[in-house]
Amino acid sequence: MKGWHASEGNRSMLRKRRGLGFAAIAVTAAIGAVVYCFGDIPGGRLNPTPSPIPSAAAAEYPGQPLVALAGNGPWLNTTERTPQALRGKVVLVNFWTYSCINSLRPLPYIRDWAAKYKDDGLIVIGVHTPEFAFEKDGDKVRRAVAELGVTWPVKLDSDYATWRLFGNDGWPGFYFIDAKGQVRHHRLGEGDYAASERLLQQLLAEAKAAPINEKLTGDIGKGIEAAPDWDQLRSPETYVGYRQADRLAAPQRLKRDAPLTYSLPSSVPANQWGLGGAWTVGAESARADAASAKIRYRFEARDLHMVLGARGDGTPARFRVTLDGLPPGTDHGVDTDANGMGTVTKDRLYQLVRQSAAVRARTFEIEFLDPGARAYVFTFG
Repeated sequence: MKGWHASEGNRSMLRKRRGLGFAAIAVTAAIGAVVYCFGDIPGGRLNPTPSPIPSAAAAEYPGQPLVALAGNGPWLNTTERTPQALRGKVVLVNFWTYSCINSLRPLPYIRDWAAKYKDDGLIVIGVHTPEFAFEKDGDKVRRAVAELGVTWPVKLDSDYATWRLFGNDGWPGFYFIDAKGQVRHHRLGEGDYAASERLLQQLLAEAKAAPINEKLTGDIGKGIEAAPDWDQLRSPETYVGYRQADRLAAPQRLKRDAPLTYSLPSSVPANQWGLGGAWTVGAESARADAASAKIRYRFEARDLHMVLGARGDGTPARFRVTLDGLPPGTDHGVDTDANGMGTVTKDRLYQLVRQSAAVRARTFEIEFLDPGARAYVFTFG
């Protein structure tokens, strides 16, 4: 499904959701979801409050995008970028958020383009628009920007002001602005990097009135930033907090904003999950209230990630993961060892599994050995 492009109808699946690659949108559409709009859900979705993420504005993007970038901030890696400072430049605007795997996997390409085309007049601007509350913390974003090697200007858009002005639909969103200050193209989702780079070369060549002859960037993603295995990706993004929770294995029901001891289902069907032990499930995340709290998920993908939150007092929270009841061995992710051990130290995305051989359906389980950590969402690659 590589190269699949989102039509306007397909783009609606992105609204109020974390961004997906184009192939992943197709996977989600193929798997489908059953939506339930009532209090306790046996395997459906619990959605008692509207999402805080605004849907797209009436316009696809603003007529004056350089003006839309000005105003509310603050900025990282630069002082505020004024429209005057951007005039005559080719600008690539990237809407992203630091805990989203779909926002992380394009970073190697953006790093390369920012360096390769700097002298040709390219300016990259990141607009960090959060999904989860912890992503609104400027200090956490600043640390993530430094750790991820994001050296270009980043505007903090915690109130969604710039998101709304652009009519953005999801993460990652890309806007290609020419030297005359007009949006020439808008792309949603990861992938199609060669096409994006060719467009940048075209816009830069127009601005300089001279050809751009740089070699296109190849497949350079490593570790957690490596491209997903779309052909083997058969599990969809799955939220744990009750606002968007779905695919909960029967007969489990979530209790909102109150502690409860859950019993794991005897079996978990494909792309479903369940809780075991003491948890408090909130709108965005579920908090492990005691040691040995567990989550089990039956998935099929090369990579399994989770967005996890640290304990309130900042002390590390240990966890252990298993695959089909055994330590992952060579199938461990960058944030676990061969024995499945890992530690939650920050609010961020953790890669827990990377299958090293042929991808097959597995039963994943994470057990928190210390209370206080939070689980937000499963994502796959």
